[in-house]
Amino acid sequence: MQHKAIERGQKWLGTSELRPTRQRVALAALLVGDGQDRHVTAEGLFDAARKAGESVSLATVYNTLKAFCDAGLMQEVTVDGSKSYFDTNTHEHPHFYWEDDGRLTDAPAEQLEIIRIPDAPEGAEIASVDVVIRLRRK
Repeated sequence: MQHKAIERGQKWLGTSELRPTRQRVALAALLVGDGQDRHVTAEGLFDAARKAGESVSLATVYNTLKAFCDAGLMQEVTVDGSKSYFDTNTHEHPHFYWEDDGRLTDAPAEQLEIIRIPDAPEGAEIASVDVVIRLRRK
């Protein structure tokens, strides 16, 4: 793995309270090492880690992604109630889900207008609103 990618991963991780373990730094470097935001699945990140020569289990990848989300470094986007993607862009924004190849990409936030949403039921508050626009090729 490139030194620059590891530096970016360490810096990104350093913005949280998480301890920078070797595996966390390695996964962080894969996630943000090129300076680009990305959407990954745990399985996809696991495969990338293995290809980069990192010794990490799939369970560790899941736990690390969860820790990154809990620390505010990423957000989890669930599609179909079963498939989770992890997004390094933590600003609220809509997503396109490409059904044909199972990809999640950012949608242009400036084109989204939500005029009104239903009131939360009594005893509850709205934590967030996730917008996933499902696409398929014509």
